[in-house]
Amino acid sequence: MKLQGPGLKKQGVVVLQSFFIFFFGSIELILRSGSGILTAVVLCAVLYGGIRFGRAGTTYVSVVTPPIAFAATVLFHVLLKDGFAISKVGIDFIASLASIAPYLLASAIYGWFVYFNEKAKSRPGKSAVRTTSPQL
Repeated sequence: MKLQGPGLKKQGVVVLQSFFIFFFGSIELILRSGSGILTAVVLCAVLYGGIRFGRAGTTYVSVVTPPIAFAATVLFHVLLKDGFAISKVGIDFIASLASIAPYLLASAIYGWFVYFNEKAKSRPGKSAVRTTSPQL
C-alpha cells in the first residue's frame, strides 16, 4: 500500500503509537486486569507501522516510543487501581511489564536492527572517505 505524501513526522509517529498503545492496553488492563496478547500484538504492530509509515529520519522515534508509552500506560492504570501503595504498585507494574517482555524484546531487537542498518547505509563507505592513496 503506497501512501500519498512523504509520511508521518516524528510528532505524528509518537502520537499515533501512544494512542494505539494506550487505547488497546487500557482495554486489556480493564477487562483482564493485566496485559496480554492483544497489547503485545499492538506493540509489535505500532513499531512496524511507525517504521513503515514514518518519514525518513523517524526510525529512532518509532523504536523508542512503544516501550515508553506502554510503561506509562501500565503505570497510569496501576496507580488508578492500587493508589500510591508502593509495594502493590511496584509488584503490579513489574508483573505487567514481565507479561509483555518477550514481545517488547523481539520488537526492540527488530527496531534497533532497522535503525542501525539505516544509519549504516547513510554513512559513506571507506572508499569514499579515502580520496588519495597512501604515500609510502
